[in-house]
Amino acid sequence: MESMSVAQARRTALAAQGFLDTPHAEPTMRTFQRTLERTGVLQVDSVNVLQRAHFMPLYSRMGPYDVDLLRRAAEQRPRRVVEYWAHVQAFMPVELWPVMQHRMEDYRAKRGKWGFVAANDALEANLLAELADRGASTARDLDAGLPRAKDNWGWNWSETRRMLDYLYTSGQVAIAGRNSQFEIRYDLPERVIPAAVLARPTPTREEAALELVRRAARSHGVATIQDLRDYYRMPVEDTATAVATLVEEGELLPVAVSGWQRPAYLHRGARLPRRVGARALLSPFDPVVWERARTEALFDFHYRIEIYVPADKRVHGYYVLPFLLGDRIVARVDLKADRKLGHLLVKGAYAEPGAPSETAEELLAELRRLAEWLRLSEIVIAPRGDLATALRTLGDAG
Repeated sequence: MESMSVAQARRTALAAQGFLDTPHAEPTMRTFQRTLERTGVLQVDSVNVLQRAHFMPLYSRMGPYDVDLLRRAAEQRPRRVVEYWAHVQAFMPVELWPVMQHRMEDYRAKRGKWGFVAANDALEANLLAELADRGASTARDLDAGLPRAKDNWGWNWSETRRMLDYLYTSGQVAIAGRNSQFEIRYDLPERVIPAAVLARPTPTREEAALELVRRAARSHGVATIQDLRDYYRMPVEDTATAVATLVEEGELLPVAVSGWQRPAYLHRGARLPRRVGARALLSPFDPVVWERARTEALFDFHYRIEIYVPADKRVHGYYVLPFLLGDRIVARVDLKADRKLGHLLVKGAYAEPGAPSETAEELLAELRRLAEWLRLSEIVIAPRGDLATALRTLGDAG
């Protein structure tokens, strides 16, 4: 069995995630496609204190880009991505729709456990009929147009939305896009998924598991079974069986990573660079850091999102982004976009142990780039955290 140091594993993971790719002066759809091939999925989250979660991993890898690239990829022909429960709610490549059919079948099989669904066949039928008739619609749109006989079913908005969530996870409807209020627009799959994709045969469960683990392995570079399982939220047994098959076929190579207690697997196509020259702020929902145990194993970086922690008990802040410099996470910053005033608020800035001397300078440069991308005219740095004074001094000097 081959062995790797943690530093080698870390650089391999960052290379797999696209941090070796040469940035384009003006990212194009081709740049987007290349980046999506690295990340595999883009987690969707409604928190908009800085920038929506699905936009940030693209920025971290491509640099400043037109966010309309993602809208075009998700809503215009040829449709490249679609939202589904792939990691959690996430954009995934549209060609994964057939691969997810077994997951959709499992949700349909659990229909009786969705109590409000099992009791409301009429609601399901009427929603599907209404979508067929009117096309892409939000839950609010449908609530206004239905029910035909409201008093018969005890209709209300939350029930509409819950039913649509069931229909979406079970594959009976698809997400056509979102409106300016970030509300989901639902439609029938045949009006969302390209016909050529819908026509593909459904793989067996074993084939589907192999494909998802294969993709997770490419996106990780090197990973444990737990890492691979988490990427597409798969059952442990299915993941382990797929890993064994891929090892036997030579696509995954067993490796021992120094300090890791669990066996790891290196994808045969993974790059093992001697250095990584990254400089990026990472969203809390970035694939590099979303599995916190992996983040700690790779970067020796203990990270928890504190959105749901009471303000007086937060250690670092509400929306804290790790700062990646080279192949290490060297700092973290609590950020907020004050769009009304046009300010990027740095509410806290903290260096990690052993952070290099250039950390504050590099972080300020990245904050300026981020502010420009978000069209915020000023960076306001609060006096919180051990990097705050250096950032303010550098900002005043520059």
